Amino acid sequence: MPLDKRVNPIMGIMLAPLLLCISCREQALTGTLVKVNAGTPLGLISPYIYGSNEGDWAKPERHLTMGRQGGNRMTAYNWTNNASNAGSDWKNQSDDYLMQHDQAHSNVPGEFPRKAVAEAQAVNAAFLVTIPMAGYVSADKGPDGDVNQTPNYLQTRFKVSEPKKPGPFTYPPDLKGPKVYQDEFVAWLEKKFTNRAPGAEIWYSLDNEPDLWSGTHSRIHPKPPTYAEIVDRTVAMTKAIKAVAPKTLSFGPASYGWNGYVTFQNAPDANGRDFLDFYLASMKSAEQQSGKRLLDVLDLHWYPEAQGDGKRITESAVTPGIVKARMQSTRSLWDPTYVEDSWIAKSLGGKPIDLLHRIKDKIAKNYPGTKLAFTEYQYGGAADISGAIAQADALGIFGREGVFAACLWPMDGGSSFADTAFSAFRNYDGNGAQFGDQALEVVNPDAATVGIYASKFSKGPAKLVLVITNQNATVHKCALAIGGMKGSSLRQFSLTSAQPKFVGGQFAEKVGNGIQLTLPAMSVNVLEIK
Repeated sequence: MPLDKRVNPIMGIMLAPLLLCISCREQALTGTLVKVNAGTPLGLISPYIYGSNEGDWAKPERHLTMGRQGGNRMTAYNWTNNASNAGSDWKNQSDDYLMQHDQAHSNVPGEFPRKAVAEAQAVNAAFLVTIPMAGYVSADKGPDGDVNQTPNYLQTRFKVSEPKKPGPFTYPPDLKGPKVYQDEFVAWLEKKFTNRAPGAEIWYSLDNEPDLWSGTHSRIHPKPPTYAEIVDRTVAMTKAIKAVAPKTLSFGPASYGWNGYVTFQNAPDANGRDFLDFYLASMKSAEQQSGKRLLDVLDLHWYPEAQGDGKRITESAVTPGIVKARMQSTRSLWDPTYVEDSWIAKSLGGKPIDLLHRIKDKIAKNYPGTKLAFTEYQYGGAADISGAIAQADALGIFGREGVFAACLWPMDGGSSFADTAFSAFRNYDGNGAQFGDQALEVVNPDAATVGIYASKFSKGPAKLVLVITNQNATVHKCALAIGGMKGSSLRQFSLTSAQPKFVGGQFAEKVGNGIQLTLPAMSVNVLEIK
């Protein structure tokens, strides 16, 4: 994990001695001076931050490295027959929705996740499979309508879901029994994919947004879950998973958002305790008692509550206020000086959210060594350049700050610009050129206008790759000084509002030992320095 440096975007920090001196000729550079230290990297960038919940592996601009199969449908998913219940998302109805496009294999046990994992394996991508943990899964695929229309529905329309099977595993699994076993599911999936390419991992998520179960899945979990309950369920399920897949990673608790992090959505036994502190400390205690780590990754969802023009930025709207708030909102991930307009900031007394440092402090305090993932996130405006800028900034921040895994949750309204933002890191020249795997230190006094993320490679080409965003509605000038490396040639690519595509750009020019940047209005730019 990279060094946890709280960079003040106004004052900056002292760089290593490798930084080149600013020569007389460099004084011709105009705009704010940004300094990049190409010497000692901050740390490795996890390859798994370039993920999505939308399993469209064919989009060449993204070159995804990770997929996830989540959402409310998975809480009551029955792997033995592919039945699921949408909960409050759709009439509390149990049906065949997950297999509607593949009726030929609808009743093949495990086919829904098997197909998704196989598609990820084909492109050497990791995949996160959701394991139901609420205690019941759908027994059937109909009739339509709320399951509570059936008398004694919990016993007739659902099956008990258990973490561990008391007897031997079988395939096909027992379809007539009253219970479904999740360790049998994991063992079958692991056996199905024994030959995996490097990076094509299979990991397991502990359900989906359990802090909301009493609202989203009131038919199977009508009471709000408690702190004690979620820890007990997590320990039991991770023990069962690790018994059959000891090398896998477990992700939990897949909390939906801020109030989940703090109170587990006002859990009855909260008693003023911070939930994530409690959860992490409990899982550390569980490791000490079991003799092995059970929870590997702290898994959170992040849908910003920041507002502009009185509306939340996660909407597709592109009014001036929303656009500005959307592009600024990524600063709440890391900036200890930035205060967004949201109920979260108000709940903190008008103080910065500084989310990543806040969460990493909790991990360091309560359960060191736990990785961090955001398996659902979204900044809105995916069909607009503002959404592309926010998406590019988010990916750059995830890499710099040591996030282990991240999966975008697609929203309605098209995603052409947000998709293209991925290519700044994954395929900026259309021929597979990528951002490096080592994050570099950047001192940027103007983080409110320009986002700059710098990288180099632990193996392969001797080059730097920078992703640079400009939030200004006009051309913006700034100067770049790079310490620890001399560049001999530049390649430049820009994404603007003109079209959702990176094209050859002319925004960077060498001036003495520095580089003059003249960034297009509202743009995402890639600068390759060889």
